[in-house]
Amino acid sequence: MKKSLLSFFTATLLCLMTGKPVMAQELLAQKETLETIVKVNDYFMKKYADYTLPSFYGRVRPSNIWTRGVYYEGLMALYGIYPREDYYKYAYDWADFHKWGMRNGNTTRNADDHCCGQTYIDLYNICPSDPNMIRNIKASIDMVVNTPQVNDWWWIDAIQMAMPIYAKFGKMTGEQKYYDKMWDMYSYTRNVHGEAGMYNPKDCLWWRDHDFDPPYKEPNGEDCYWSRGNGWVYAALVRVLNEIPANETHRQDYINDFLAMSKALKKCQREDGFWNVSLHDPTNFGGKETSGTALFVYGMAWGVRNGLLDRKEYLPVLLKAWNAMVKDAVHPNGFLGYVQGTGKEPKDGQPVTYKSVPDFEDYGVGCFLLAGTEVYKLK
Repeated sequence: MKKSLLSFFTATLLCLMTGKPVMAQELLAQKETLETIVKVNDYFMKKYADYTLPSFYGRVRPSNIWTRGVYYEGLMALYGIYPREDYYKYAYDWADFHKWGMRNGNTTRNADDHCCGQTYIDLYNICPSDPNMIRNIKASIDMVVNTPQVNDWWWIDAIQMAMPIYAKFGKMTGEQKYYDKMWDMYSYTRNVHGEAGMYNPKDCLWWRDHDFDPPYKEPNGEDCYWSRGNGWVYAALVRVLNEIPANETHRQDYINDFLAMSKALKKCQREDGFWNVSLHDPTNFGGKETSGTALFVYGMAWGVRNGLLDRKEYLPVLLKAWNAMVKDAVHPNGFLGYVQGTGKEPKDGQPVTYKSVPDFEDYGVGCFLLAGTEVYKLK
C-alpha cells in the first residue's frame, strides 16, 4: 500500500511540475515483470519436470508437438533476458531426447510438426558446435523449399508454427530461397486459400481456415475472427521481422500487415484489457482469454520497442492488457488462468475461467512468456 501511495503521489507531483498528464497505465518495474514471468515458468517446469512424457488427451502425442514447441519459444525468450542454467538445460535436454527431430520425421510438411524446429535453431545459434542439432529440421524445410507446392499452411495457426523457421534459415545461410518460399506460402494462405484468402482486408483480420469464410457468421452476424488464431499470425509477423534483413523484398508487405492488424486489434480490446475469444462477437463465449491477449501484447510491445507502433498510442493498450493478465490471470503459485484449450474457434476448449485447466497448459505459458519478455524490454 505504501508503495502504491508513493507511486500515486510521485505521478501527481510529476503532472503538476510538468503540466503533462500521466498515463493511466504505468510500466511495472522490470524486477516485478521478471518476477511474474519467472513464477509462471517455474510453475510449469515443476509440474512438467519430466519433459520426456507424452500427452494423453484423446490420444498419445509426443512432447515435441506444437503445443510444447510454443512453450519452448517462450522459454528461449525468457532465457534471452534471464539466462538461468536450468532453463537452457530444460530446453536442450528436451530437444536432445527427441534427437532434434519432429513428430512425423523429416518428410513431414506439417507446420505443427515443424514448430519444435524454432527452438532447435535457437539452441544451435547459442552454441553452433553440432550440425546435427539442425540437420533434421533443415532437411524437412529444404524439402518444402525444393518442391512447388505452396498450399501447406491451410490454417492460419500454421503461419506461426513454421514461418519463422524459414526466416531463421534465410538469416543463417544467406540464401534467398528461404525468404522466397516463405513469402509464396504466406501470400497463398493470405490471398488465395479458400474463396479469396484467409485475410480480410476490410477488417484487417484473419479467418482461421476456409470453414469460416463468408457466408459463415458469428451469432451476432459478424465474421468469425478467432482471437488466438489472429494472435498466431501477429506473433509470426514479429518473429519474421526480427530475422529478415531491412532490404528483404517483402519486408514492407509484412510490416503493412502488422500495422493494419495492430489498428484492428486496438479497436476490439475489452474494457478490462483482455481480448475475447471472438474478436468481433463478445456474446459468443465472451470473457477474458489469456493466450490471444498475450500474443497481442507480445506483438504490440515489440512494435513499440522497434519504432513501428506509436508509443503514445499503443503503450497504454498493451500495458492495460499486460497488467490485466498479471492481476487477473496469474495465480499465486504461477498457474495461468483464462487460457482457452485447443481448438479452432470460440466454442472450443471451453470453459475458460480463472480456475479452469486447459487440455494443454504449455502453449498458454509460452505465449505469456513471449509477452512478458517483450514488456520487460520496454523502457
